[in-house]
Amino acid sequence: MKHFSFSANIDYLRRNDEEITHLIAGDRVIKALEIAGKKQVIEIREGGDGGLAFEGHQGKKHEVQTFIDDWFDLSNDLTPFYEMAAVDRLLAGPAERFYGLRLMGVPDLFEALSWAIIGQQIRLNFAYTIKKRIVENYGEHVDYGAHTLYLFPKPERIAACTPEELVRLQLSRRKSEYVIHVARLIADGQLQKSELKKDLTKAHHTLTSIRGIGPWTANYVRMRCLRDPDAFPIDDVGFQNAVRIALQREEKPSKDELHVLARHWEGFTAYAVFYLWRLLY
Repeated sequence: MKHFSFSANIDYLRRNDEEITHLIAGDRVIKALEIAGKKQVIEIREGGDGGLAFEGHQGKKHEVQTFIDDWFDLSNDLTPFYEMAAVDRLLAGPAERFYGLRLMGVPDLFEALSWAIIGQQIRLNFAYTIKKRIVENYGEHVDYGAHTLYLFPKPERIAACTPEELVRLQLSRRKSEYVIHVARLIADGQLQKSELKKDLTKAHHTLTSIRGIGPWTANYVRMRCLRDPDAFPIDDVGFQNAVRIALQREEKPSKDELHVLARHWEGFTAYAVFYLWRLLY
């Protein structure tokens, strides 16, 4: 597969030890999924053509392949991105260093929104700790050999929670209310990924009209779940620090400067941000 490195993506997936919604075991990624109401475990490895191969589809090969394609963003031709990055002052280095990295997605809308809300204005490591607690307490699990594999909680499960239950896991009260509200919107069918993807501009307005979802959260979900190529979380402190590192400067760039630096990224703005983020860990 062109412009794909399994090892680059494996390195990204193992970036935090608190992550429990997938497992890296040697040269494989192991993940539990629920398809058509049935939980199953898949093992993903490097394929003979430089792409991916997987095992464990239990007769649902198409559904599993669709999930993997979305998770690893396999259908995206990155040739134009690498051509652009090669002559970009910020991206040339990261594009070479992390060559073959895909913008790893969060295919499930509730998981993407919850993760974005959890991560608002806190350190990444603490966000992972809270996510782990929520998943362990409210997500379903599958025993797989010596391992326990967890699925992110269903929106219906969190919709039935009180804020106090999530506060006990050290999620702030406001964020607890936000996550529960989003869970109820999705569980009731008022918020659907398929509808949001129909119009990405409208999707931004729809998301930011929801309590607890501002421009940063909306852009993050557009990047990781809706696959909007020009989602741009320009206010993200991590992104600003990554640009500072790429520029080898002491001070963070202003928003005006960031807009200038990003003027050639159209069509791959989300990828540019993702590659710059990768400089941080």
